[in-house]
Amino acid sequence: MIMIGLNLRSANREDIMHLTFLGTGAGAPSLQRNVTAIALTLSKSGDTWLFDCGEATQHQFMRSALKPSKLEKIFITHLHGDHIFGLPGLLTSRSMAGLLEPMTIYGPKGIKQFVETALSLSGSYTGFPLEIVEIEAGEVLDDGEFRVIAYPMNHVVECYGYRIEQHDKPGFLDAPRLKAEGVPRGPWYQDLKEGKRIRLEDGREINGAEYLGPATRGKVIAIFGDTGPTEAALALAANVDVMVHETTLEAAMAEKANGRGHSTTIQAAEVAKQAGAKRMIATHFSSRYLSGDRERLLAECQSVFAATELARDFAVFEI
Repeated sequence: MIMIGLNLRSANREDIMHLTFLGTGAGAPSLQRNVTAIALTLSKSGDTWLFDCGEATQHQFMRSALKPSKLEKIFITHLHGDHIFGLPGLLTSRSMAGLLEPMTIYGPKGIKQFVETALSLSGSYTGFPLEIVEIEAGEVLDDGEFRVIAYPMNHVVECYGYRIEQHDKPGFLDAPRLKAEGVPRGPWYQDLKEGKRIRLEDGREINGAEYLGPATRGKVIAIFGDTGPTEAALALAANVDVMVHETTLEAAMAEKANGRGHSTTIQAAEVAKQAGAKRMIATHFSSRYLSGDRERLLAECQSVFAATELARDFAVFEI
């Protein structure tokens, strides 16, 4: 497995998330790369969220270190084949493997019909609870740890980009200070850690917020669907830790890229720069580009936004 973009300074490995690129191609697979699928492995739980599921994603999944049993949610940006044709196979193989963990699929209108029709006509089924949620722009979910918001993209079909916001983590509870002030340990410490007020047996009221250190800012990731230039891009990527953006074509082919609802290297880098992103990962490359073209594409991006990296199949980035 290829490990790039690592942050070796991080002391707490439980706080690190990973982005695994299972496919980085645009339109059709090639000998260089498979079509789009990006796995986000969450910190602590190890649960995996998949963003798009192009043809043969399950094959790519098996060749990676990802665990099928940890695949919890799938977010589809749009219904073009290079982003969804891997879904029926992945779902049925997961069922045949006897995995019973529930799964939820989010995507634009039509995703429910696509999945149900593919399963029905092929005589397939899922042996695990499967929920399919058709989305619109706005908040998609908030599970208490992460919030996901969908933004409309500029593509030839209905398409979304996803902003994944990790909630801020409360600061550490100052237990020595509580002990010094005569606050006994007990189950109420959990309430204090959450910044709540408690009342002791002696009548004293303790405000947990006054005993917490500074909160730790949660990480924010923007994963774009296919898109030409759009005003929504700056809101989607505003001040994110990592921005994943398509760079289908080189800068000289802007007219062709935009006419088909896609972006160039320079246009993607401009979004990262203007939005205040900390890092950009470029993906979704046309099959016209071979391995020898990577340095040229990267140089175009970095001429505008230096903190750019290029994804490749099976590359893993730490966040």
